[in-house]
Amino acid sequence: MKKLFLLRTGALTLFVFAFLFSGSLVAQDAKPVASPRDSVSGKIGKANVEINYGSPAVKGRKIWGELEKYGKVWRAGANGATTFKTDKDVTVEGKTLPAGTYAFFVIPAESGPWTVIFSKNTKQWGAYKYNESEDALRVSVSPRKVSDLQERLKYVITKKGFELRWEYIQLPVSVK
Repeated sequence: MKKLFLLRTGALTLFVFAFLFSGSLVAQDAKPVASPRDSVSGKIGKANVEINYGSPAVKGRKIWGELEKYGKVWRAGANGATTFKTDKDVTVEGKTLPAGTYAFFVIPAESGPWTVIFSKNTKQWGAYKYNESEDALRVSVSPRKVSDLQERLKYVITKKGFELRWEYIQLPVSVK
């Protein structure tokens, strides 16, 4: 009886050890995500704002005008739609955006202002099914060229709104 108990206990211990060890081997084979999801949140005025996005890397590529074509709607991130959420009505570049969650798109321009779009359709993959009739708001924003490389796409909430930063471009969007 005592031998049977020890045999069962030993077998159970061996099974648990093998199970845990095999799980760690599988975890080591996982590849890093190319464009991991990221988010930023904060207050702009009285509104709580959150931006959720896929964060691609430059990886030695020319982004503006090549990877992201001028004059074409871009998802402003990677993979699923970038979302902008506000719990209060806000003013974006002087125009009202009601409280809610929106897909965020950008149309880069080779020169002059870029078009920033807040779409009512948040359940999109990329901009493949983007439809202008679903826009909640469109505004023009002037990008700034900077000398420091921003390797990964990043959003930053500022006192004046938020900024999209990637490669050598910062796109400041005024929100009140």
